[in-house]
Amino acid sequence: MRRLGLLGVALLTTACSVAPLSRPVGHELGHAAIPGFAFATDTFAFPNEIRARHPDDADLYANYCFVLARSLRQFFLNAGFDGGAARVDHDEYVRRVRAVVTRAPWRESLPPDERVVIPGYANLRDFSRAEEAAVKEGMGGRFWTLVHWTNWRVTFVVTPDHQSEVARETVEELAAGRLVQLLVTNWPKPELNHTVVAYGFRDTPSGVEFSVWDPNDPDAPGTVVYERAAERFWASRLYDTEPGPIRAFRMSYSWML
Repeated sequence: MRRLGLLGVALLTTACSVAPLSRPVGHELGHAAIPGFAFATDTFAFPNEIRARHPDDADLYANYCFVLARSLRQFFLNAGFDGGAARVDHDEYVRRVRAVVTRAPWRESLPPDERVVIPGYANLRDFSRAEEAAVKEGMGGRFWTLVHWTNWRVTFVVTPDHQSEVARETVEELAAGRLVQLLVTNWPKPELNHTVVAYGFRDTPSGVEFSVWDPNDPDAPGTVVYERAAERFWASRLYDTEPGPIRAFRMSYSWML
């Protein structure tokens, strides 16, 4: 019995260990982008505002990064756009946005004939530019995203193995055609406690470069790099963030996490 117990401990320890991200990761590393996703058309036209940049603005769309990142994935999975259809009124657009974001972002995408149709606009960028108020109202408030228990992970000490696992999972999800939401932080530095959505990756000699949509910056893609030798993430290009080491966690990929 004692031998069996030791064998069980050994197997459990082996199952929990994570090898550094290297070539290959279950498949040949190279590059991948999400089929059917384009930064210029499939992202929101308005930003999550940074409160420190607008200290005197009481009516600021700030601290909505979690709402926007989750909703971006939900639009990609659940919405269909019909630019040739007649436009509807504000309340109907709100209703349709709510229908899009009600479905959990970790579920499989809806088939084309079951998607929530957004009439009068060709894509999310055009829709959110013209119907900004309806989109914001339909996506809802930020309270529960701010107090969600998983946000406490920003205070955790993480191991290089953990960060290697996050990088591995992100590569595999992107290679499978799924957007990946990442919680990124450089806590305790009070600069970056934020979320971005990875939509592509490129293998480099030193690691993996992830292309991300940053809710704070609708104008241009951001970049987060996983450094293979150091087994850490690096903020290469994130809006209003100095380049430097960060920690990354996957978000909204199950009902718990």
